[in-house]
Amino acid sequence: MSLFFWDPPAYAETHYKFKLPWSLLYRPWPETLIDAPFQVIPGEPLHLWIVVRDADRFPTRLTHLQLHLKLDGQPLITQEIELHLDANQAFSFFPIEIKDLAPGNYEIMPILSVERKGKRKKLHRWNFPTLLSQPLNVQILSKPIPKPLSYIAGETHCHTHYSADPVEFGASPAVLQSAAKSIGLDYVICTDHAYDFAFDAKDYMRPTTAEFRYRALQEEIEALPSKPKLIAGEEISAGNSHRENVHLLAPGPLKYLPGLGDCGRNWLHNFPTLQIPQVLQSAGVPCFAAHPKHPINKIERFIFRRGDWHHEDLNLNADNPLAGIQFWNGTRDKGFFRGRDWWISELEQGNHLLPIGGNDAHGDLNDTTGVSIPLMKLSHSRHHIFGKVRTVIELCEHSSRETFTQTDITNAFRGDNLYITDGPALWWERNRKVITFRAHSNEDMGAFKKVRLFAHRKGDSHEKEIFSPDFCPTNKELKYDFMHSIVAENFNYVRAECETTLDKFALTSAAFI
Repeated sequence: MSLFFWDPPAYAETHYKFKLPWSLLYRPWPETLIDAPFQVIPGEPLHLWIVVRDADRFPTRLTHLQLHLKLDGQPLITQEIELHLDANQAFSFFPIEIKDLAPGNYEIMPILSVERKGKRKKLHRWNFPTLLSQPLNVQILSKPIPKPLSYIAGETHCHTHYSADPVEFGASPAVLQSAAKSIGLDYVICTDHAYDFAFDAKDYMRPTTAEFRYRALQEEIEALPSKPKLIAGEEISAGNSHRENVHLLAPGPLKYLPGLGDCGRNWLHNFPTLQIPQVLQSAGVPCFAAHPKHPINKIERFIFRRGDWHHEDLNLNADNPLAGIQFWNGTRDKGFFRGRDWWISELEQGNHLLPIGGNDAHGDLNDTTGVSIPLMKLSHSRHHIFGKVRTVIELCEHSSRETFTQTDITNAFRGDNLYITDGPALWWERNRKVITFRAHSNEDMGAFKKVRLFAHRKGDSHEKEIFSPDFCPTNKELKYDFMHSIVAENFNYVRAECETTLDKFALTSAAFI
């Protein structure tokens, strides 16, 4: 985590020196790494991506790629690929396709040979200074991802190369769409920083016309194939009830919405551009609180005037109230548990808010690399990976996975039935006052270890666990399916959570009665 930027690690920008004469991270070579989706569904090839940044300043030739593969810990034959590619653009993403991989868990160490000004180098996965090389971890799935027929799965919080600043950058929409297809997503909401749209891509400190840059993202997405569906959106820095900056996700506003309060370019001139009610009214689409209870340190609170979300910030009586809370942000950490507790406390007050899961990935298809201390230190983790945590929404009866539109997604977020997961399917069906919970998993995601049903009984202050079957996940009694019905006339709402033997987790929205 950055000392100055609390956002998760991203593709690392190592050339920016804040007009200083030195940087421990600077090298006269383009930032280069090989990325790949963390999983691949049956029937899809594995696409590796050679990501090259700032090659317009440091033109480089990519000559050869060597891939050392291990399957379930056992070495396989090394693959040799001749490239002869010229990298000379500000952003370049070169695909490498690998077909016919058997199901299993792969460890892949790419070694990339490059040339620049007569010098040759071999890069083990990346060329990031101070950072030890790490292999790609890819799971080739043996079965389709568990998902009910009338639902679609998506990424609600990720960043493209329009989110570029002195310490990070993201992937192109085309790369995200390709990765989404590989990992089994139906939709992706690209939520680039509102403040990054307002600055020039070639000079992070020079203001530019944000509306033109937001329209450029929309046009780049419109030029792509129709599925998986990509939506241009924003992560907006908005003012809470204490005039502090908090982050809000707007999936698909037609026009750019400004939010420069904590952009870091203006130092202590850090008051919010717009307040939350203004953003919600202008957006016109269901919006979500982004990572609302993630811990914020004192430096961030002072320099960037960052603060917390509060009950009054939900604007529940507005024409366009906040629709959901994105408390699952790539990992089940302190921010997840604090955010889930806040969400539950709002449910107990009768407030219909959706749970939202996303990853805050800036590229980051397989793992995350980024600047932890500007000019000095990089970091690596396996959190905040694109598409790992998914929000799975129910389509209306007149739509399908093949025909759904952006409007169908918007309408689903105005509804009440979805679940968030990094593995199993867990959902509910309503038949008057009978709520039926269903769950489905498979060998790739793990057998069920826990399924817990919660209810808020009329007259009670807090919800309680009302049902938790006793699973014995031995080799002889692995359970991959679950169903249980509740007559819910004495409850205000019911909801469910589940966990598998592979530590995969899912959680439903609340079914209000």
